[in-house]
Amino acid sequence: MKTLPNALVIDDEPQVRSLVADVLKSSGWNVSEADSADAAFRQLNEREWTLVFCDVILGGPNGYEVLRRFADEQQQARFVLMTGHSSAAGALDATAIGAHDYLVKPFSIDDILRIADDVRDQKRSTTKRADLKSAEGDDGYVSDIPLIGKSPKFVECLKLVGRVAGTNLTVLIAGESGTGKEVVARAIHQRSKRALGNFVTVNCGAIPVDLIESELFGHAKGSFTGADRERVGLWEESSGGTIFLDEVTETSALFQVKLLRVLQQGEIRRVGSNRTIKVDSRVIAATNRDITAEVEGGRFRQDLMYRLNAVTIHLPRLRERVEDIMLLAQHFAKKARPDNSSAVRFSDTVIQVLESYDWPGNVRELENAILHSVSLADDVVNIEHLPVRIRDYREAAEYSSQSSEVDADTPGGSWKSLADVETAYANKVLLHTGGNKQAAARLLNIDRKTLSRIIARTTTED
Repeated sequence: MKTLPNALVIDDEPQVRSLVADVLKSSGWNVSEADSADAAFRQLNEREWTLVFCDVILGGPNGYEVLRRFADEQQQARFVLMTGHSSAAGALDATAIGAHDYLVKPFSIDDILRIADDVRDQKRSTTKRADLKSAEGDDGYVSDIPLIGKSPKFVECLKLVGRVAGTNLTVLIAGESGTGKEVVARAIHQRSKRALGNFVTVNCGAIPVDLIESELFGHAKGSFTGADRERVGLWEESSGGTIFLDEVTETSALFQVKLLRVLQQGEIRRVGSNRTIKVDSRVIAATNRDITAEVEGGRFRQDLMYRLNAVTIHLPRLRERVEDIMLLAQHFAKKARPDNSSAVRFSDTVIQVLESYDWPGNVRELENAILHSVSLADDVVNIEHLPVRIRDYREAAEYSSQSSEVDADTPGGSWKSLADVETAYANKVLLHTGGNKQAAARLLNIDRKTLSRIIARTTTED
């Protein structure tokens, strides 16, 4: 008779516990249940567990503590944390300290079956679990950086962050400017075995082409005019820790060759020196460009791309994380007034505007907008406290909606053309900026050429 794999379901809510248990039983698992962490600990060594579903909040020791105990004593067990309080940071921490997955309630039967089938398929494979000896707080959380959000895309993204943190793989973080690429890179470093080492950030786009090699690799005394002493480069400073190469696609072709050599050989050579120096740094790179398009366009080396993206993490745009906007806004409002006993509130109209705005600058733009608004408001942020560009965006949306409507009861009524709406709004923004085309283009989130084309079209039509 074939032995069924063992699964344990831990939850103090009987309905949830029974649902998960019943689904697993129907899928061919031998299932036991526990209504608390203590009950789970009593069953810890009763058998070899293959799969454990555990709620985060249990009324006593929490799910993270249960995870640590099982990981120490039942290393083969795949652990799934369940929570009714969705948190992207929670997903990151769960996977970083060894959880196989992180489920947000209410979840579906298909979610349970997907995980169960995946674990059963991997049962005979050997996988290395995350190191649970990383620096952790008393409650299992280790982060004091604002990885805030509960949207599905962000939660899935941070699950991947948690999984790669315990490895030594190079990571490429892709995302628009302002999405938090450096924050995620720091999160990987802080949850890695290199957490006690240096985290060194290099903004490749901000360093002049003729200086970047010296900045990263250092230089020997007398190697060029002004090099009056030997200098240790940033890469050498990161040895034993992590080096974060931000905007790596901004580098020159010549420097990319040297960067590839460092990644392949694990050694650097200071400018003006023939001596090679071994370095042991984990590399995390980031770009706000489509790196594949950069390779196809001949602006970035293909072999370097493959070296950098052993794992690629795509950060979602803020407009794809609508559920997170007010969570972030409230965080930034509190940050703006840390000593204020009463929390700043947002009017319903402001909430609607914030959640409908396009946020081309992503989280960074949101932070600046909230700091601006809170500095002007008393206890409630109203529409007049928002930056002008966001108020103008709202007015444009309202104008576009009103202008495009057709009155079916009016003889000869017709739809406004998109060109008419676009032209009217561009002229309104130009009026607001006093005719300053550069400022108007920035508010419209277009380049000056596009704005000039709209203006030229108006002139031609007139």
